Amino acid sequence: MNADSQDFKYKELTEKIIKIFYRVYNKLGYGFLEKLYENAMMIEFKKDGVPAVSQFAIKVFYEGEIIGEYYADMLVDTKVIVEIKAAKRLVQENEAQLLNYLKATDIEVVLLLNFGPKPEVKRKAFDNSRK
Repeated sequence: MNADSQDFKYKELTEKIIKIFYRVYNKLGYGFLEKLYENAMMIEFKKDGVPAVSQFAIKVFYEGEIIGEYYADMLVDTKVIVEIKAAKRLVQENEAQLLNYLKATDIEVVLLLNFGPKPEVKRKAFDNSRK
């Protein structure tokens, strides 16, 4: 995993996503449901010309067979999964969810954005060659 390197993958895109996160956080603050933050971020992505889709389906495989699917909050520019939380603080399970997204897809970068009492950002990356 490569979380702190200066030349990390999709640095420019992740910085743009984080700026949008803070823009939405500064306007809405803490206390809304996750879906409202997701909707506001989608508006900001559109305004900035950043391609994004919400509720991106991720198929989960076991022994080569699909056993179900779950939905990531957003996929930005087909490169970065964005997961939104609106919790008092992030917990270990949140980061485990990020790792599962990386394992289950060919996406290599995921951001966890928490619209909590204090804004929080977590970034995980996993090269496909290491999956």
